[in-house]
Amino acid sequence: MGLCFVLALMAVGPLVHAQSVSELQAKIEESNREIERIQKEIEELRNKLVTTAEEKQTLQNAINKLNLSIQKIQKDISLTQVQIDKKDLEIGELSYSIDDTQSKIARSQIGIGSTLRELHELDNEPVVLHLLSGATLSAIFNEAAALSTLRSELEGKIQELSSLKENLEEDKTSAESKRQELATLSEELGVERQGLSVARTSQSELLVETKNKEAEYQAQIAAKEAEQKAFESALFELASQLQYILDPSSIPEAGNTVLRWPLDSVFITQQFGKTQDSVRLYTSGTHDGIDLRASVGTPVKAALTGTVEEINQGAVPYCQYGKWVLVRHNNGLSTLYAHLSEITVKKGDAVATGKVVGYAGNTGYATGPHLHFTVYVSEAVSLKQYTCRSGGVVTIPIAPTNAYLDPLSYLPT
Repeated sequence: MGLCFVLALMAVGPLVHAQSVSELQAKIEESNREIERIQKEIEELRNKLVTTAEEKQTLQNAINKLNLSIQKIQKDISLTQVQIDKKDLEIGELSYSIDDTQSKIARSQIGIGSTLRELHELDNEPVVLHLLSGATLSAIFNEAAALSTLRSELEGKIQELSSLKENLEEDKTSAESKRQELATLSEELGVERQGLSVARTSQSELLVETKNKEAEYQAQIAAKEAEQKAFESALFELASQLQYILDPSSIPEAGNTVLRWPLDSVFITQQFGKTQDSVRLYTSGTHDGIDLRASVGTPVKAALTGTVEEINQGAVPYCQYGKWVLVRHNNGLSTLYAHLSEITVKKGDAVATGKVVGYAGNTGYATGPHLHFTVYVSEAVSLKQYTCRSGGVVTIPIAPTNAYLDPLSYLPT
């Protein structure tokens, strides 16, 4: 009775295991379909944001953009959560595989031990003793053949064991990689949730500041445009007065891809230097960085490992770069991330490439949400006090005109 019960358990075990793996695989496929569906919805929202960004600046349009941004971030969060669930399922599937392989290894080791004992017994029985005991030559040859068969069987089991161990190591490595991906996705989820909070706060502030009136919003836009012209004019005048002799060997050669894009999705709305738009928009006729389309709450990431040299956390309304972060890198370059809604680092922090330094917004003179990104020659950058049209005094980074570099010279094409 006991033996029958054990045999029944042995028969049911693999069936339950097979069903579990099958269920996991089905759930993984379901996750893949869900990921594809959410990605399509995100793309639709992204296209709507692009269309809305090109429409006339009105209060309703600004509110619509924030609503779309919030919806997109919510979809991003949903997508990341499904991806996390999928990684959990994949880790579970690998765990089954690891357990199964470990069981096979244990059985293989038992088989090898049994074969070794049989070989040991046969090896300890000399042929002479068999002949003296009256054994026939046929029996001796049969025994020799059995010995040869056992040795072949042992070699096969050892090879099987080696293969199983390789499979086990591969599964363990794969599981560890999945766990790392899971940790990255969990961190990304936290970043997205913070971005959602930033977008909602920005929406609330807009409604409070404008009292939900178009006239108030248009007054804001006019004030920002006036500050922008005044700031650009003052900045260019100050930069022109500074003298700097650039040593080309102190910075990377143009064309070297040493920086990564500070946004995951890249669309340039304003180029560097003298362009048709810059001549129209700026008193100086030039633009000291590039502008990238970014809805409120979009994570802004360090373009390269470095140290946070300065931040401007308490932005004066409608004035200069708003909230900004300046990062100094060890290759002679510094990067500026401006018009942020929120800053997530502090002065002196070490940041790695891709580390979130803040969230995109429209603080300062920005008339719409975007990221202003500037690249400087580090040793030429200084911090100056600037008086806003409103009378507020803020700190700004500034450099001689020849120390402003085209970011596209160092970014991937």
